[in-house]
Amino acid sequence: MSASPTTVGLPVDVVGLGVSFGAVDAVESLDLRVTAGASVALVGRNGAGKSTTLRVLGGVVPPSRGTASVCGIDVAAQPRRAREVVGYCPDVGGLIPRATPWEHLQLAARLRGMPEGWQDRGRDLLDRFDLAGAADRVTAGFSHGMGRRLSVLLAAFHEPPVLLLDEPFDGVDPLGVEATLEEVRRARMRGAAVLVSTHLLGLAVEACDEAVVLRGGRVVAASPASELAGDAGAARYRELLR
Repeated sequence: MSASPTTVGLPVDVVGLGVSFGAVDAVESLDLRVTAGASVALVGRNGAGKSTTLRVLGGVVPPSRGTASVCGIDVAAQPRRAREVVGYCPDVGGLIPRATPWEHLQLAARLRGMPEGWQDRGRDLLDRFDLAGAADRVTAGFSHGMGRRLSVLLAAFHEPPVLLLDEPFDGVDPLGVEATLEEVRRARMRGAAVLVSTHLLGLAVEACDEAVVLRGGRVVAASPASELAGDAGAARYRELLR
Protein backbone atom coordinates (compact mmCIF):
# COMPACT_ATOMS: atom_id res chain seq x y z
CA MET A 1 0.00 0.00 0.00
CA SER A 2 1.28 3.43 -0.85
CA ALA A 3 -0.29 6.83 -1.18
CA SER A 4 2.93 8.51 -2.27
CA PRO A 5 2.67 10.52 -5.48
CA THR A 6 4.35 9.38 -8.67
CA THR A 7 7.99 10.41 -8.47
CA VAL A 8 10.82 11.07 -10.90
CA GLY A 9 14.48 11.86 -10.44
CA LEU A 10 17.15 10.47 -8.17
CA PRO A 11 15.63 9.62 -4.76
CA VAL A 12 18.28 11.59 -2.86
CA ASP A 13 20.55 14.09 -4.58
CA VAL A 14 22.61 16.51 -2.48
CA VAL A 15 25.22 18.80 -4.06
CA GLY A 16 27.46 21.19 -2.16
CA LEU A 17 25.12 21.30 0.83
CA GLY A 18 25.95 23.81 3.52
CA VAL A 19 23.93 24.56 6.65
CA SER A 20 24.89 27.32 9.06
CA PHE A 21 23.39 28.29 12.40
CA GLY A 22 24.73 31.75 13.07
CA ALA A 23 28.52 31.53 12.89
CA VAL A 24 28.51 27.73 13.17
CA ASP A 25 28.75 25.63 10.01
CA ALA A 26 26.91 22.40 10.85
CA VAL A 27 27.32 21.00 7.33
CA GLU A 28 29.73 22.18 4.64
CA SER A 29 30.20 21.19 0.98
CA LEU A 30 28.39 17.87 1.38
CA ASP A 31 27.66 15.74 -1.69
CA LEU A 32 25.42 12.69 -1.34
CA ARG A 33 23.44 10.50 -3.69
CA VAL A 34 21.20 7.56 -2.83
CA THR A 35 19.71 5.50 -5.64
CA ALA A 36 16.46 3.54 -5.63
CA GLY A 37 16.76 0.33 -3.60
CA ALA A 38 19.99 1.43 -1.90
CA SER A 39 20.64 2.02 1.79
CA VAL A 40 23.28 4.44 3.03
CA ALA A 41 24.45 5.01 6.60
CA LEU A 42 25.62 8.39 7.81
CA VAL A 43 28.07 7.81 10.65
CA GLY A 44 30.27 10.06 12.75
CA ARG A 45 30.55 11.66 16.16
CA ASN A 46 27.82 13.78 17.71
CA GLY A 47 27.78 17.14 15.95
CA ALA A 48 29.23 15.77 12.72
CA GLY A 49 26.23 16.93 10.69
CA LYS A 50 24.30 13.67 10.38
CA SER A 51 21.00 14.84 11.87
CA THR A 52 21.22 18.24 10.17
CA THR A 53 21.56 16.55 6.78
CA LEU A 54 18.46 14.43 7.41
CA ARG A 55 16.54 17.47 8.67
CA VAL A 56 17.28 19.24 5.39
CA LEU A 57 16.08 16.26 3.34
CA GLY A 58 13.02 15.95 5.56
CA GLY A 59 12.08 19.55 4.82
CA VAL A 60 12.59 20.66 8.42
CA VAL A 61 15.73 22.82 8.07
CA PRO A 62 16.44 24.89 4.94
CA PRO A 63 19.87 24.65 3.31
CA SER A 64 22.11 27.69 3.57
CA ARG A 65 24.12 26.77 0.47
CA GLY A 66 24.02 24.15 -2.25
CA THR A 67 21.05 22.05 -3.29
CA ALA A 68 19.16 19.08 -1.89
CA SER A 69 16.39 17.22 -3.68
CA VAL A 70 14.27 14.12 -3.11
CA CYS A 71 12.76 12.36 -6.13
CA GLY A 72 13.60 15.39 -8.24
CA ILE A 73 11.91 17.85 -5.86
CA ASP A 74 14.03 20.71 -4.51
CA VAL A 75 13.46 20.68 -0.74
CA ALA A 76 14.20 24.41 -0.41
CA ALA A 77 11.87 25.51 -3.22
CA GLN A 78 9.08 22.99 -2.55
CA PRO A 79 9.35 21.72 1.04
CA ARG A 80 5.71 20.61 1.23
CA ARG A 81 5.97 18.52 -1.94
CA ALA A 82 9.27 17.10 -0.72
CA ARG A 83 7.68 15.96 2.53
CA GLU A 84 5.05 14.06 0.54
CA VAL A 85 7.66 11.63 -0.83
CA VAL A 86 9.63 11.24 2.39
CA GLY A 87 9.12 9.16 5.50
CA TYR A 88 11.12 10.89 8.22
CA CYS A 89 11.96 9.58 11.68
CA PRO A 90 13.54 12.48 13.63
CA ASP A 91 16.16 11.86 16.28
CA VAL A 92 13.98 13.48 18.95
CA GLY A 93 10.33 14.50 19.21
CA GLY A 94 7.79 13.97 16.48
CA LEU A 95 5.15 12.28 18.66
CA ILE A 96 1.99 13.75 20.18
CA PRO A 97 2.19 13.04 23.94
CA ARG A 98 -1.58 12.74 24.51
CA ALA A 99 -2.24 10.61 21.43
CA THR A 100 -2.05 6.81 21.17
CA PRO A 101 -0.11 4.90 18.51
CA TRP A 102 -3.38 4.07 16.77
CA GLU A 103 -4.39 7.73 16.76
CA HIS A 104 -0.99 8.60 15.28
CA LEU A 105 -1.68 6.10 12.49
CA GLN A 106 -5.18 7.48 11.90
CA LEU A 107 -3.80 11.02 11.63
CA ALA A 108 -1.00 9.95 9.29
CA ALA A 109 -3.42 8.05 7.04
CA ARG A 110 -5.74 11.08 6.84
CA LEU A 111 -3.01 13.63 6.20
CA ARG A 112 -1.41 11.47 3.50
CA GLY A 113 -4.69 10.48 1.87
CA MET A 114 -4.00 6.76 2.27
CA PRO A 115 -6.66 4.49 0.75
CA GLU A 116 -8.95 2.24 2.74
CA GLY A 117 -7.03 -0.78 3.95
CA TRP A 118 -4.37 1.22 5.79
CA GLN A 119 -5.67 -0.33 8.99
CA ASP A 120 -4.21 -3.73 8.04
CA ARG A 121 -0.84 -2.15 7.32
CA GLY A 122 -1.00 -0.32 10.66
CA ARG A 123 -1.86 -3.43 12.66
CA ASP A 124 0.93 -5.39 10.98
CA LEU A 125 3.50 -2.71 11.84
CA LEU A 126 2.28 -2.42 15.44
CA ASP A 127 2.62 -6.17 15.80
CA ARG A 128 6.09 -6.37 14.25
CA PHE A 129 7.37 -3.47 16.36
CA ASP A 130 5.89 -5.04 19.51
CA LEU A 131 3.51 -2.13 20.07
CA ALA A 132 0.17 -3.89 19.53
CA GLY A 133 -0.34 -4.16 23.27
CA ALA A 134 0.26 -0.43 23.66
CA ALA A 135 -1.82 0.69 20.65
CA ASP A 136 -4.38 2.42 22.87
CA ARG A 137 -1.97 3.95 25.39
CA VAL A 138 -0.98 7.62 25.13
CA THR A 139 2.67 8.03 24.20
CA ALA A 140 3.40 10.34 27.13
CA GLY A 141 4.03 7.22 29.22
CA PHE A 142 6.24 5.49 26.68
CA SER A 143 9.86 4.62 27.35
CA HIS A 144 12.51 6.13 25.07
CA GLY A 145 12.83 2.83 23.20
CA MET A 146 9.08 2.55 22.64
CA GLY A 147 9.02 6.09 21.26
CA ARG A 148 11.87 5.25 18.89
CA ARG A 149 10.04 2.17 17.62
CA LEU A 150 6.85 4.15 17.03
CA SER A 151 8.75 6.91 15.21
CA VAL A 152 10.32 4.38 12.81
CA LEU A 153 6.94 2.71 12.30
CA LEU A 154 5.28 6.02 11.42
CA ALA A 155 8.05 6.97 8.99
CA ALA A 156 7.63 3.68 7.12
CA PHE A 157 3.83 3.50 7.38
CA HIS A 158 2.92 5.02 3.99
CA GLU A 159 5.73 3.18 2.14
CA PRO A 160 7.51 6.32 0.92
CA PRO A 161 10.06 6.29 -1.90
CA VAL A 162 12.58 7.92 0.47
CA LEU A 163 12.96 6.68 4.05
CA LEU A 164 15.02 8.82 6.45
CA LEU A 165 15.82 7.29 9.84
CA ASP A 166 17.70 9.43 12.36
CA GLU A 167 19.14 7.38 15.26
CA PRO A 168 16.49 4.64 14.91
CA PHE A 169 18.40 2.18 17.13
CA ASP A 170 19.04 4.52 20.06
CA GLY A 171 17.79 2.89 23.27
CA VAL A 172 15.91 0.19 21.35
CA ASP A 173 15.77 -3.43 22.52
CA PRO A 174 16.81 -6.35 20.27
CA LEU A 175 13.26 -6.98 19.06
CA GLY A 176 12.92 -3.35 18.01
CA VAL A 177 16.31 -3.42 16.33
CA GLU A 178 15.33 -6.47 14.30
CA ALA A 179 11.98 -4.90 13.36
CA THR A 180 13.79 -1.79 12.11
CA LEU A 181 16.33 -3.82 10.15
CA GLU A 182 13.47 -5.79 8.58
CA GLU A 183 11.64 -2.58 7.64
CA VAL A 184 14.81 -1.28 5.97
CA ARG A 185 15.04 -4.53 4.01
CA ARG A 186 11.40 -4.32 2.96
CA ALA A 187 11.75 -0.69 1.91
CA ARG A 188 14.73 -1.54 -0.27
CA MET A 189 12.91 -4.50 -1.84
CA ARG A 190 10.09 -2.21 -3.01
CA GLY A 191 12.66 0.21 -4.48
CA ALA A 192 12.84 2.88 -1.80
CA ALA A 193 16.05 4.76 -1.00
CA VAL A 194 16.98 4.49 2.67
CA LEU A 195 19.24 6.87 4.59
CA VAL A 196 20.13 5.95 8.19
CA SER A 197 21.95 8.21 10.63
CA THR A 198 23.42 6.38 13.62
CA HIS A 199 26.35 6.45 16.04
CA LEU A 200 26.19 2.64 16.35
CA LEU A 201 28.71 1.43 13.78
CA GLY A 202 27.84 -2.26 13.97
CA LEU A 203 24.17 -1.62 13.23
CA ALA A 204 25.06 0.83 10.48
CA VAL A 205 27.02 -1.96 8.78
CA GLU A 206 24.16 -4.42 9.28
CA ALA A 207 21.43 -2.07 8.03
CA CYS A 208 23.16 -0.50 5.04
CA ASP A 209 25.28 -1.44 2.04
CA GLU A 210 27.11 1.90 1.89
CA ALA A 211 28.55 4.14 4.60
CA VAL A 212 29.41 7.85 4.55
CA VAL A 213 31.63 9.08 7.38
CA LEU A 214 31.16 12.69 8.48
CA ARG A 215 33.53 14.76 10.57
CA GLY A 216 33.00 18.43 11.33
CA GLY A 217 30.14 18.68 8.87
CA ARG A 218 32.16 17.29 5.95
CA VAL A 219 32.41 13.91 4.24
CA VAL A 220 35.77 12.33 5.07
CA ALA A 221 35.09 8.90 3.55
CA ALA A 222 32.51 6.97 1.56
CA SER A 223 32.76 3.23 1.02
CA PRO A 224 30.89 -0.06 1.12
CA ALA A 225 29.63 -0.46 4.68
CA SER A 226 31.37 -3.83 4.87
CA GLU A 227 34.72 -2.02 4.95
CA LEU A 228 33.80 -0.74 8.43
CA ALA A 229 32.88 -4.18 9.76
CA GLY A 230 34.75 -6.05 12.47
CA ASP A 231 37.80 -4.96 14.42
CA ALA A 232 39.67 -3.80 11.32
CA GLY A 233 36.71 -1.70 10.19
CA ALA A 234 36.29 -0.17 13.63
CA ALA A 235 39.99 0.74 13.70
CA ARG A 236 39.70 2.39 10.28
CA TYR A 237 36.61 4.28 11.46
CA ARG A 238 38.41 5.60 14.55
CA GLU A 239 41.27 6.76 12.37
CA LEU A 240 38.88 8.64 10.08
CA LEU A 241 37.43 10.52 13.04
CA ARG A 242 40.80 11.83 14.26
